[in-house]
Amino acid sequence: MLITREVDYALRILRALSKGGQLTAVELAEQEQIPQPFAYKILKKLKIGNLLAVQRGALGGYTLAADLHKVSLFDLLGMMENAKYLSACMDKNHKCAWRSSRENAPCNVHVHLAAIQATLDKQLKAYSLYDLIS
Repeated sequence: MLITREVDYALRILRALSKGGQLTAVELAEQEQIPQPFAYKILKKLKIGNLLAVQRGALGGYTLAADLHKVSLFDLLGMMENAKYLSACMDKNHKCAWRSSRENAPCNVHVHLAAIQATLDKQLKAYSLYDLIS
């Protein structure tokens, strides 16, 4: 789980739109120094995540559609489709070859990583996007 360039750019876009008003994808890309093709991809994900509204047409553009006080960094990572887990073995559907070969014996690595994962998730949920960009 990382704060990727995509997440960084999404935060920049949200910061720009949090000042109010409507901006086009081109304006956002130029203002926030984001490559245009990447900006379009991120804007689409933010729209699907209901953080942005889009108005089409000559006078169109993007506006903020969500209360950023109510959206966490954890939520944004999910929208950007970042890996949710520190390790693949944190996923409940993960099939661990090591545990399978040992008749599902407890794994100390898994236990410790699960504790770290829980702490990390709690921290990511503790920060609203508003907190981060204001």
